[in-house]
Amino acid sequence: MLPISNNALSEALPHKKPKIPSELVDRKNTFNSAILQPILHHHPRIWLLLSILSVQVLLLLTLRSVPLSLSLPHPHTHTDTTHTHDGDLHFQPPQPSNSTSPDPQDQCGLGRVYVYDLPAAFNAKILANCDRLNPWTSRCDALENGGLGPLATGLAGIVPENLAPAWYWTDQFVSEIVFHNRLLKHKCRVMDPESATAFYIPFYAGLAVGKYLWSNSSEEERDRHCGMMLKWVQDQPYFKRSNGWDHFITMGRITWDFRRSKDKDWGSSCIYMPGMRNITRLLIERNPWDYFDIGVPYPTGFHPRSDSDVAEWQSFVRNRRRTSLFCFAGATRGAIRNDFRGLLLTQCRNANDTCTVVDCGGSKCSNGTSAILETFLRSDFCLQPRGDSFTRRSIFDCMVAGSIPVFFWKRSAYYQYEWFLPGEPESYSVFIDRNAVKNGTLVEHVLKRYSREEVRKMREKVIDYIPKLVYAKPLEGLESVKDAFDVAIDGVLQRFKEQAEWGFKW
Repeated sequence: MLPISNNALSEALPHKKPKIPSELVDRKNTFNSAILQPILHHHPRIWLLLSILSVQVLLLLTLRSVPLSLSLPHPHTHTDTTHTHDGDLHFQPPQPSNSTSPDPQDQCGLGRVYVYDLPAAFNAKILANCDRLNPWTSRCDALENGGLGPLATGLAGIVPENLAPAWYWTDQFVSEIVFHNRLLKHKCRVMDPESATAFYIPFYAGLAVGKYLWSNSSEEERDRHCGMMLKWVQDQPYFKRSNGWDHFITMGRITWDFRRSKDKDWGSSCIYMPGMRNITRLLIERNPWDYFDIGVPYPTGFHPRSDSDVAEWQSFVRNRRRTSLFCFAGATRGAIRNDFRGLLLTQCRNANDTCTVVDCGGSKCSNGTSAILETFLRSDFCLQPRGDSFTRRSIFDCMVAGSIPVFFWKRSAYYQYEWFLPGEPESYSVFIDRNAVKNGTLVEHVLKRYSREEVRKMREKVIDYIPKLVYAKPLEGLESVKDAFDVAIDGVLQRFKEQAEWGFKW
């Protein structure tokens, strides 16, 4: 969250000039009249000179009375804390601020990025071994087309024909590839590290650790790639200069896959390694208590090729006829006692014609299907309980289709993606306390209370934010529309710029 602005203090404590006792004012005026009038009467030039001096003094006093907070920029990256509605304390990353927007003539006013040329073992060779990144099956198809995956099929009659080439069956764990490819073509990339204000580490941390998460692997295997990468980076002079404060990385999985605190626990310990301490991390799910974690949208299947693709898709979902009040795409978690997803599925099936269910048992929905997209397109609301963690890719699939998300955990979105979602949760989503649902509240009844006009306004807000939720296909980005990648990079550059200006480090 942003620190309290000095402007707020100015409004709360208006500047008041000290009052001068009236008797002193009277005496001063009497003295001036007695002494000055004869002089001014015989010397008009003196009168003119005094008049000019009086005007200058008045101007000086007026300028001095202007609050200082109006003339100084305010730091926006100081860490602030807030108590969550779930009773937890968490950090929020700073919001990209209009107050420090670059001059339109200077497209790189926020800063410039140097992309490290890492040894191939940390990225290119990982991709080359795509058939061995998963203990069960090859990942090569999922990683083709620069990480966008195979071109989507079976969308005839579901999406406009001319937009079908912008749809892919994109894997949810490919953001490392997407960000790396886009940064190599970024307008503010520099080849000289001396002119850089930000340093990108193109290490495919999620792809490297993925094969070791479910297999019977050792802690050393899960930590090896990250440990080697940090050793290389820490030897670089620009890392030593800042101790990592101006470095950032994309980690294409949820933060908890990199936070093993005990040897027998899940995941790697990459984030807990000393060299990672000050590096800003872009993740599809962040730890709300960690300043250096930034939540970015899960990749979806829609990758617009141009501004016109975005505008046409927004118009399409805005005018789409929706016949279902709400929907749920997911599967039960049989191993979990009192599984909340199972409760929602039961409610949905009992809601007759007002709810549509897409059964995602197994891995049928892992990278999106035409059935999921069609269901979201025809539903006003989409239920978004937590997944294996607090977030789900389905949140973004749902919103890209113009459906209004219904959350049951505030950490599923509100404390995750502050740079990408509206600041007023009620403007684009519905929150229903999960405990109320467990105690008998029917989701159908809650959603039916919203008028058609309220639904229309929420949908319009969702549609307005679609550009910030998708990753464009062109490596150079779109013409003028900023997508999720642009928002993320602008946010990182602004954070680093303000850290440098205000000395915000610990």
